[in-house]
Amino acid sequence: MAAKSPSAGTVEVLRQRDGHHAKVTFEELFFDLVYVFAVTQISHELLHNLTLKGLLETLVLWFAVWLGWQYTCWVTNWLNPETPRVRGLLFVTMLLALVMASSLPQAFGSRGLVFAVAYVCMQVGRTALVLWMLPRSSALRQNYARMLGWLVISAGFWIAGGLAEHEWRIVLWIVAALCEYVSPMWGFALPGLGRSSTRDWTIEGAHLAERCQLFVIVALGETLLASGAMFADGEWNTAVISALLATFLGTLALWWLYFGTASKDATELIVKSSDPGRVGAYFHYIHAVLVAGIIGSAVANDLIMAHPHEAMKPAYAAVLVGGPAVYLLGSAIYKNVVYGRIPLSHVLGAAVLLVLVPLSFGLDLLTTGWLTTLVLLAVAWWDLRPKR
Repeated sequence: MAAKSPSAGTVEVLRQRDGHHAKVTFEELFFDLVYVFAVTQISHELLHNLTLKGLLETLVLWFAVWLGWQYTCWVTNWLNPETPRVRGLLFVTMLLALVMASSLPQAFGSRGLVFAVAYVCMQVGRTALVLWMLPRSSALRQNYARMLGWLVISAGFWIAGGLAEHEWRIVLWIVAALCEYVSPMWGFALPGLGRSSTRDWTIEGAHLAERCQLFVIVALGETLLASGAMFADGEWNTAVISALLATFLGTLALWWLYFGTASKDATELIVKSSDPGRVGAYFHYIHAVLVAGIIGSAVANDLIMAHPHEAMKPAYAAVLVGGPAVYLLGSAIYKNVVYGRIPLSHVLGAAVLLVLVPLSFGLDLLTTGWLTTLVLLAVAWWDLRPKR
């Protein structure tokens, strides 16, 4: 039997495009379990650090979590996770992501360098190995060369931030996160290497859409976990039962606004697009905002369940009202990509939530929670009318 040529051995790692929807593999679902833990860590970090500084720190850490998942998601769209080399790459990335997620509570403390090193090894190492595995004839090689260049640049800022004191650490890490989040918008442009075109990003659209949808499910699961854990540990009185109902219905409204209206249409859009790479990039930019809104809502659920009769404070308002408002605005942008128009219901809903901020300071957390839930349910009902 003739031996395989090196190029043939390399080509096999690529997903085979046969016109059918590329399935999400068990390897990818297993990988996502680390991000269930990471989302929980992010929400708990914000819950225990509800200050303006804490909000900024959590936002930086959230972008690191999202970018680590996002870049891996594109890899498993192009490369087949069921081949030994890609599977091994995914599992090593998973271990590094686990170390990164475990470092989150002390990322701005004693474990800043551990966090930075784990994250950099994940981002740079995975990209370098993908570049090595890709066949020389693949249009993705130049894309990954440019991507690797930007990740090496951002790695310098992540490591420098891990070594720096707190004030400099947050500045350096903001720059690092922006390098990775913004560079795809310009095709990873670098001197001497040019820039990538989204038309070269030959993604399988339905697979990418499904991966984003699964991450939304992970984040929504955190909101249910927040309510369920507090309900299990607390005294079952009228206030706590009312809080459980308010938080559950709010989570249900968040689910409906995503899965009940646009998710199938979004999948169809990216599948039929003449430039699916561009639409896929939009999806990833927007889902960072959408999931951030869900995480804020999960923290709000924790507060409502734990302290239903406590008076409103500015920090509480940031998550009780800000979380749903960010989600509605992210959803509005998402539906603008899908349908070509911004839904008026979402804009009005976000405006009503902002009006609630000054009014809420005369109310307790439970009452405010019910008001934000009613706004979300009203927006969901408005979106339901055309379906009916």
